[in-house]
Amino acid sequence: MLSQERLRLMLITGSSPSAPRSILSIVQSALEAGAPAIQLRAKKARARDMAELGRRLRELTKAADALLLVNDRYDVARAVAADGVHLGPEDVPVSALRRIAPKGFLIGASADQPSAAQRLVSEGADYIGCGAIYPTLNKLDAGPTIGLAGLQAVVDAVEVPVLGIGGIDADGARKIATRTSAAGIAAIGSIMDADDPRSEVSALLSPFRTYDYKGAANRPT
Repeated sequence: MLSQERLRLMLITGSSPSAPRSILSIVQSALEAGAPAIQLRAKKARARDMAELGRRLRELTKAADALLLVNDRYDVARAVAADGVHLGPEDVPVSALRRIAPKGFLIGASADQPSAAQRLVSEGADYIGCGAIYPTLNKLDAGPTIGLAGLQAVVDAVEVPVLGIGGIDADGARKIATRTSAAGIAAIGSIMDADDPRSEVSALLSPFRTYDYKGAANRPT
């Protein structure tokens, strides 16, 4: 099973940072602060451009011993030797991709309901991205918010790590770490738009370094 420590925080590169910052510089800062996973998400990018960015992200993540996943694009993920891919509801089915993916290739999938999460895991998903937990403007296809109770329901339904996603800032991360047993969180705007990405990553990670995954300390009361 995929180690939950490797999914405490997944930075998703979904926002375009303000100049003069670049995605690469923000990712580098996040990795230096201890981010264990990066997901390349570039919905409107050409495959060639996405692959070039992915290649450079692979260099950074490999040096930091962090995971690199690619949103949607299995072809790009394989081309840049990424660790895996993350699939949404409109993408190739997890079951179809699992049949052709090499051994050890990670497949994440999005679900906001326990039954959907169970189905995706039965098809071969290694982890579930669950949300939106809070309102967000960075992922317009996130759907209605499900809150902490909705996140916990998905966690309870499956045996793989579950990440909360959607509008998560440092306070939201603390609530997820202390009131649910999610493995971690995925974040877009709170890091990509931060004045100090390194400090933001540290703040988001901090509560997950205190509370154990599925431990008694962070069960809802």
